[in-house]
Amino acid sequence: MDYQKLTGKELTQIRTLGQLKAAGYQPKSIKEELRDNLIAKIKQKENVFEGIWGYEDTVIPDIERAILSRHNINLLGLRGQAKTRIARMMTLLLDEYVPLVYGSELNDDPLAPLTSYARNLIEERGDDTPITWWHRNDRYTEKLATPDVSVADLIGDVDPIKAATMKLSYNDERVIHYGLVPRSHRSIFVINELPDLQARIQVALFNILQEGDIQIRGFKLRLPLDIQFVFTANPEDYTNRGSIVTPLKDRIESQIITHYPKSIEIGKKITAQEANLKGKPVDNIYIPELMKDLIEQIAVEARGSEYVDEKSGVSARLTISAYENLISAAERRLYLNGEENTTVRIADLIGVIPAITGKVELVYEGEQEGAGLVAYNLIGKAIRSQFINYFPSPESKKKSKEGDPYVIPLAWFGEGNELDILASQSDKEYKQALHEVPGLEEVVTGLVKNLPEKEKEFFMEFALHGLAEYSQLSKNLLDTGLQFKDLFSSMFNMGPGEDEDFDEDDL
Repeated sequence: MDYQKLTGKELTQIRTLGQLKAAGYQPKSIKEELRDNLIAKIKQKENVFEGIWGYEDTVIPDIERAILSRHNINLLGLRGQAKTRIARMMTLLLDEYVPLVYGSELNDDPLAPLTSYARNLIEERGDDTPITWWHRNDRYTEKLATPDVSVADLIGDVDPIKAATMKLSYNDERVIHYGLVPRSHRSIFVINELPDLQARIQVALFNILQEGDIQIRGFKLRLPLDIQFVFTANPEDYTNRGSIVTPLKDRIESQIITHYPKSIEIGKKITAQEANLKGKPVDNIYIPELMKDLIEQIAVEARGSEYVDEKSGVSARLTISAYENLISAAERRLYLNGEENTTVRIADLIGVIPAITGKVELVYEGEQEGAGLVAYNLIGKAIRSQFINYFPSPESKKKSKEGDPYVIPLAWFGEGNELDILASQSDKEYKQALHEVPGLEEVVTGLVKNLPEKEKEFFMEFALHGLAEYSQLSKNLLDTGLQFKDLFSSMFNMGPGEDEDFDEDDL
């Protein structure tokens, strides 16, 4: 019988040690298991880390090399870079089922028993020793490192109640209550935010990583634990909250540096995949591709902003939450107006501010400005960055011999006219308001190539926002939306209750 060819259903029908031996089972370490299954998947051109975008040529090859080298791994990177997700997906490289000695506390391999319980049971019952099966999804343990984690939590401690109940001497190893690490024998064990673990706790991991023995309250047990360790850490933690002690770093064979998406296209894939839109009327809400670009551009601007702490990073969760809020803003408008369909608007980006403020750590100057204002200006910078991908820069066109294409709509505002874009406006009112601006439709249809009809008003609004970001118009934040008017008249005629225009240079 070829053990390797048995299906999961056939394996789980094997119930005794004798049957397991007859099937041809041979013990294999978890690192060998990961390595062999990875080799098979590479040969078959299978993607092990499905849904992890942007790491195809950087992080994933490093992880595969580490697994092939049988290394423990430290994933080093800022928050929201899929470190924990990658660790969890490593379970897909494990065998579907592995056998255990029935009743074993530390997941003993029937042919390589670790504990005295398993050895005694096998000696007593021989080939009739009962076995059970362990699915790969259960062979994963994760622990968040916090300052209150103790050696007892991770390694174990003497249990006096157990000793009294079983009438055991304290010299008997059966009085030990094992912690998470020994109980993860033959598993993947992940410690998130490793630098947050106190130095003395990190020291307790030395021998487990190198020699495979553990010490608990005077017990020195030779337990050759078979564990694939994966650690995650944030570079900021090395200087702020804690550090990884040098001897422990030395024992972690591969340190792999993660990163944020290197392009907006990759960012859009991640956001589309992770956003929770279940139950939302997404078929009734049209989202232009430009809007998806703007959501990702906000994160790009935040990562480069002098008011956002670059050491803390800007998680991919920002764009995911922002995208969800954007859809919800359009959804709310559908319900308010009793409409069947709508298109998202640039003004809907005001609704994503709560998703931004909770996802960025501000430096002192940013705190002085206020999280809401910083978020508002990040949106403005994103619009400014994307504007020149569709329209010529207003600054360059003023000096161009071809003439300024924006002169007619700007002249209309210069005559004292104003335009309000409100969050709850019906589609009919929204379109009517935009078409009141003379020359605006011609600007969009003349400059935006292959413009779909349903995106015309969206781009008309985008043009106004872009002109405001380039200081050609005044854009004021209202309680219920936005107001556009002439820049100079707003400067000279500002009333006591009127909001000052937020320009990106204010940041």
